[in-house]
Amino acid sequence: MKPSKIMTAIATTALMTGCASIVGEKNQMVTINSAPSNAAVVIKDENMQKVYSGTTPATLQLRKSDGSYFGGKTYTVELSKEGYETRTMMINSTPNGWYLAGNLVFGGLIGWLIVDPMTGAMYNLTPDKINASLGEGVAMNGDGHPDITLVLIEDVPMNMREEMEYIGKI
Repeated sequence: MKPSKIMTAIATTALMTGCASIVGEKNQMVTINSAPSNAAVVIKDENMQKVYSGTTPATLQLRKSDGSYFGGKTYTVELSKEGYETRTMMINSTPNGWYLAGNLVFGGLIGWLIVDPMTGAMYNLTPDKINASLGEGVAMNGDGHPDITLVLIEDVPMNMREEMEYIGKI
């Protein structure tokens, strides 16, 4: 008895796909928030190529693979706002459960070694949500670096004392 064309097509499709490629996506949504909001966001990939520039809050799609064999993406996220410290965080790609366990049932070696590593669907980006605190406002010197100068009140000129604000208890 000859196999039908439908059965042949199903078998060919099963051999040509991996589990993560069936279930997963090549891109992933990532959300970036900051306190305070409206901070500048710059995202660069592992080759230091800028892939996004904007302000928080932001939700965007990032690629999970660089298109090469087992080529998971890595991103550097830099958040900055005038008067606050700059924060730098990483987003990394890690193999997902469908790639690790799903290929045991559905994809087999072809899914593990060929299809899923080539499509990038085998990865998840972590973290997929960033909530960064830029800390308290800091004084900046003329070079844009954090700076604070302590002086005795007696050494402050009278005209500058009017602009001073008390912090803490008196």
